Amino acid sequence: MSKISAQKTDTIYHINGNILTGDFKSLVYGVVIWKMEGMGTINLEEVKINTIISTKEFEIKLKNDHIYFGSFGASKTKRTTYIIDGDKKTLVKIDDIIEAYPIKNNFWSKTSGNFSLGFNYSKGSGVATLAFSGNLNYRKEKSFYSFNWDDNNTYQGDTLNSSYTNFNLTWQRLLNNGFSTQAIIGGGQNTELGTKFRWELDLMGVKDISYNSWNRLYAGTGLSITREKSYGNDGTQDDIAGIFQLVWKVYKFTSPKIWVDTSITYLPYFTDGGRYRASFNLNPKVSVFSDNFKVGFNFYFNYDSDPPSIEAFSTNDYGLNLQLTYYLH
Repeated sequence: MSKISAQKTDTIYHINGNILTGDFKSLVYGVVIWKMEGMGTINLEEVKINTIISTKEFEIKLKNDHIYFGSFGASKTKRTTYIIDGDKKTLVKIDDIIEAYPIKNNFWSKTSGNFSLGFNYSKGSGVATLAFSGNLNYRKEKSFYSFNWDDNNTYQGDTLNSSYTNFNLTWQRLLNNGFSTQAIIGGGQNTELGTKFRWELDLMGVKDISYNSWNRLYAGTGLSITREKSYGNDGTQDDIAGIFQLVWKVYKFTSPKIWVDTSITYLPYFTDGGRYRASFNLNPKVSVFSDNFKVGFNFYFNYDSDPPSIEAFSTNDYGLNLQLTYYLH
């Protein structure tokens, strides 16, 4: 074992007895991203790993919310591995590891993301919807950054009937016991609700409720500061609201491989008495061709109890788009 540990390549012992050597990129959502010589990058399910060897330093998060910084050492006990930090060795179950990221890799190895394209068309009404969404993620020690965008445009003939656009930059800082701090700055437009543009700053505390190899459920609460300009109104309106959010990610990595992301957000306003906003998103996907390509749909629903615009068409807006998604690791 010591000879293998001294090698530059990482090693995984498969439950069927095979020994895999390569480059350990990350472990998240029950899957190891693994680069092998001559085979490119593959996804290896955590449940098929017997033990791990790597001399690289990782940030490792366990089911019990403990965070370790260290390398992996082989264990003779079935489906376990050692986390090595200097002279200290901690034996952990493979299934108890929910995240592992190398912390000394280059910029691109810490970056991931996805790009989605959606399109719907009805010949009878002549209405077409074009959607483009995605995210780019970057991770460093105890910190996570994400840039997200979602652009939905509905056309009838050559005319743009409605537009819903949202983008944001998220920073999340990992604390102890499953807690995190989160800051989000972003903007958006929604013609159906009369919002010409809205800038938003959200400051939140986040807590993992459940996090394992098949799901992550977390909740957050805090303050939201907004500045919005509405159609038909001069000037801008500044507001402060509370924010409550629940996010659930479910994943199934046996064939067919399925991902489901859903979230619900509620914002009661402090400075505009009686007003509140709510949003719901549902995005299930299934893998096709390879693990990097997925098909699915994206459903969104937005509600504003009292849109400030005199040109708002409704108090709610929703949409459903078929999607083809490419994942960049």
